[in-house]
Amino acid sequence: MSRQRETTTLWRPTGPEELELVRESGWRAWPPRLPEQPIFYPVLNEAYAVKIARDWNVKHDGAGYVTRFEVETEFLRRYPVRQAGGETILELWVPAEELEEFNAHIVGDIAVVHEFR
Repeated sequence: MSRQRETTTLWRPTGPEELELVRESGWRAWPPRLPEQPIFYPVLNEAYAVKIARDWNVKHDGAGYVTRFEVETEFLRRYPVRQAGGETILELWVPAEELEEFNAHIVGDIAVVHEFR
């Protein structure tokens, strides 16, 4: 009998270009970072992801999306939670060179839960 893995829910605000690459992966992985993006940062609460997608991605990309996905909790323990501002502005900072391994620990599909234009 197989044990079900404990997972943690993460959110990621994203623009249309990154979202298209996620779609091309079959909704299973985040694309490699660009040279000017040394960190991949999923966030720990939906409200913060909504704020970024709505207030930043729409302004810069014409659309913003909030995605939700599950990652194995045990794997995430290697990344300390970073407070990037107020009390609820919480992120994980995943070095770009670890993103492929991070993707391997995603459980299920990456889902779009909000869209802003």
